[in-house]
Amino acid sequence: MRIPTRYNPAAGLADFWNEIRRPHPYRWPILGLSTLPVAGMLYWGVTGTTVYGEPERPEVTYITTLEAARSDAEILAENRANQAIKDLRAAEEARIARQKREMYKALGRATGMDVDAIERKAEAERAAREAAEAAERKALAEAAAATRAAKAEGAAP
Repeated sequence: MRIPTRYNPAAGLADFWNEIRRPHPYRWPILGLSTLPVAGMLYWGVTGTTVYGEPERPEVTYITTLEAARSDAEILAENRANQAIKDLRAAEEARIARQKREMYKALGRATGMDVDAIERKAEAERAAREAAEAAERKALAEAAAATRAAKAEGAAP
């Protein structure tokens, strides 16, 4: 397929070459002025960009609130105190959850729902979830024991 002449750049380049070869006194200033807009746009595009370098690596600061020379007894006492606080929080959350269930039961009874069937279903789901968590804990404990045993065998001569 032949490209029409008006879309062919060869004719335009040939015409340009004929005009630039003619001895005209203003040919070079006209050529220079005609390149200025393109040169200006290119300069604006290059200088208008912002290049950011990589950020500097942060300095890592370790926990400084704990004394470095703590004894094992101090660490154990602190862990027990934290565990007691955790147990108190868990007990309070369980109390709040029981209180919410009682309020929802009262609301359900007031609206005519069978709250005993709903409670049995919820207890069954809760028991199944706890059994699954216990089985997962047991599997993790067995895997940890197997890993320790394998390391002990590998370390023994």
